[in-house]
Amino acid sequence: MKLFHYIFSIATLLTLTSCEKEIDFEYKDIPEQQVIEGLLTQEGVSVRLTKTVPTDEPFSDKTLTDAEVTLNDKTDGAVYHLSPDEKGVFTHYGLAGVTGHEYELTIIIGENIYTSSSRMLPPCEIESAEFNWIKMPYDDVAVLKIQFTEVGDKTTHYWVRVYRNGEPYEWQALESRNAVGGIVTAMMMTSRKDISAEDDDSVLKEGDVVDIEVFTISEVMADYLDSLNNGDYNGNRMFAGSYCLGYFLAAPISRTQLTYHPDQIPYAE
Repeated sequence: MKLFHYIFSIATLLTLTSCEKEIDFEYKDIPEQQVIEGLLTQEGVSVRLTKTVPTDEPFSDKTLTDAEVTLNDKTDGAVYHLSPDEKGVFTHYGLAGVTGHEYELTIIIGENIYTSSSRMLPPCEIESAEFNWIKMPYDDVAVLKIQFTEVGDKTTHYWVRVYRNGEPYEWQALESRNAVGGIVTAMMMTSRKDISAEDDDSVLKEGDVVDIEVFTISEVMADYLDSLNNGDYNGNRMFAGSYCLGYFLAAPISRTQLTYHPDQIPYAE
């Protein structure tokens, strides 16, 4: 593939996807609002309860633990009561999500009740992940290319999350409509070669560990991520009952890991 076509492919993909440089969502709302961030995978469950912080006050990641949190497997009827761990995140030892099952998360805080449902879709499989340099007018840029298997024969949505040395780095939501031969491709422009010209949010350095996660998600969750990307810092409403911000997602997770060695990265052909 010629370099021009490679860059054109990246530009095309970026028009079909939603990208943000942060995975941790910065909810902005005054007055103070409840925030719920719930995730169930085949590896476990975590529910984090926080409050929004006015923009003129210092950021706080303090979690709330004075709540009743239950997860109902609506497919087999099992009900699980979640408890906060040492970090204040609600979880349940040994609980794993099952493909095809419908789950409902219920949270009671005082007189307020919040509920949200999500069905776990089949997992994808990460086929490859690699960096390639591309030449841009201002500098060479390392593009992260991730390929994974398409799930099903209908349009499916995916959430790709990337971490740098264990910290949130970048995320992307995309559809299977760009799949070729059953393979979905995600591309992310990351660090410039001249790292002195990069800011701390974008720079990758020799030896950085890059962790990649891919979730198969519902259209509702995809719309939520799209609303965040389009300027709605709070996203679409995902919970019924009392008003709150945040999301609940039951989704399988696929993982892979890279170590960043800029001297070993090839140029795109």
